[in-house]
Amino acid sequence: MSRTNPTPAQRTFDEGRLMQVLVAPIVSEKATMVAEKSNAVTFKVLQNATKPEIKAAVELMFKVEVKAVSVVNTKGKTKRFGKTVGRRDNVRKAYVLLNEGQELNLSGEAA
Repeated sequence: MSRTNPTPAQRTFDEGRLMQVLVAPIVSEKATMVAEKSNAVTFKVLQNATKPEIKAAVELMFKVEVKAVSVVNTKGKTKRFGKTVGRRDNVRKAYVLLNEGQELNLSGEAA
C-alpha cells in the first residue's frame, strides 16, 4: 500500500487556521518600495506559518493569484528602559509576490 504526499495544489488547509496566519500588513518605507518595484506585498505572519499556508491564506482572503512567497525571520532587539532590560518580539515577515496584473488594496477604500 503506497501513500503519496499531496502536491501543493491538492493540499487543503483548515480555513480557521488560514484566517489567523496573516497577523498584519507591514506598511513601511521598505515594504512600499518592494511593492512598487516587484508587485510584492509584505505581511507579518505567525512564527510557525509555512509558505504554502501563507500562499493559501492570501489567496483565500484577498482573492488574488500568488506567484511566490519569501519568508524572513527577524530576531527581536534587546532594549533598555532605565534599569530594566526588555526585549522586542521575534517577527516573521512574508513577502508575497503577486502574478502580473494582480493588485492588492490594503488601504481599505473601495476600488
